[in-house]
Amino acid sequence: VQFHSFHLDNINYQVLDLQRGRYLIDTAPLVHGIKMISDILEIPSTISYHYKNGNLNYPMIVYISLVHIVAMVGLTAVVNCSKETLLWAFLLWPISGFGITVGVHRLWSHRSYEASFPVRFFLMLCNSIANQGSIYHWARDHRVHHKFSETDADPHNAMRGFFFAHMGWLFVKKHPEVVKAGREMDFSDLMDDPLVYFQKKCDPWFALYMCYVMPAQVAQYGWGEDFWTAFLVAGGLRYCVVLHFTWLVNSAAHLYGDHPYDVVSYPSENPFVSFCSVGEGWHNWHHKYPFDYAASEFGISSQFNPSKLFIDMLAAVGLVWGRKRGTSAWVMGRARRDRDAKNGVPLPKPLPRPWEVKAEKKE
Repeated sequence: VQFHSFHLDNINYQVLDLQRGRYLIDTAPLVHGIKMISDILEIPSTISYHYKNGNLNYPMIVYISLVHIVAMVGLTAVVNCSKETLLWAFLLWPISGFGITVGVHRLWSHRSYEASFPVRFFLMLCNSIANQGSIYHWARDHRVHHKFSETDADPHNAMRGFFFAHMGWLFVKKHPEVVKAGREMDFSDLMDDPLVYFQKKCDPWFALYMCYVMPAQVAQYGWGEDFWTAFLVAGGLRYCVVLHFTWLVNSAAHLYGDHPYDVVSYPSENPFVSFCSVGEGWHNWHHKYPFDYAASEFGISSQFNPSKLFIDMLAAVGLVWGRKRGTSAWVMGRARRDRDAKNGVPLPKPLPRPWEVKAEKKE
């Protein structure tokens, strides 16, 4: 078998010369798949490397391990749950999800719209149910991520592979460049919000209560569910699943999907991730226009984005205002791209990722 590489429409293809003929293959998914398998196989050596260099974040390793152990026990408890508890656990998925998407992401991290105190209070509670760190720390890391995306200063740099971007970044100490960037940027606006200040002062105990105990208490006193069954299912299992749904935005949405808005940006349009994360998977648009409250070009009719729909509903009753959009900027950008295409100017190509360089075959 011989490989002959070439590019077409900004996609890397290779022709395989076989005895039965030539076959046109998009090798990008294959390369990413091989990289993911390689990441898994290299976990022991990676752990050994970070252990020898003192990089392991032991408190977080213990915490994340416990989260998954509780979730596994919760999985076995599903058969003992009432229908009401299962429905409650399901509803906590978008409720806690909105605490991330509508709250800490689009409101506090990007200031893409303004919200009244009741809305901010509700979103703070939803964010505490999600239990992904305080609003202050989440927004701080996310702003650093956008300013230094796919570099050493990016907290969950996808250039280091799927596993690192997904959850591995939590298991090791932050890269010095991440720490430096966090110290140089101004986050004083976050602490000016009394709700953000309150949650940060109560972290992590308030979030742990809202994440694990509150759902169990609602089920216990609401419809007579066993406290520990609800604790494990509506608390632990639901929490772990939503964690991975959010982490997919950092990993899968930075590695798999289309790039219609910014062809040199690695973040992509990923419908599956958008479904899991209640609207955060339209990531090529979001990184192109991070100030856009919708985090997508279209609404719910064309792109699954219940977070945008929820913000629009709040705006309709006057509880939020000042919603920013990037559509006008995209109209101008698309017109410029069309003019370039007519004049024969090709689209720029993104730089290859490290594993794509290694995987490149020569004729």
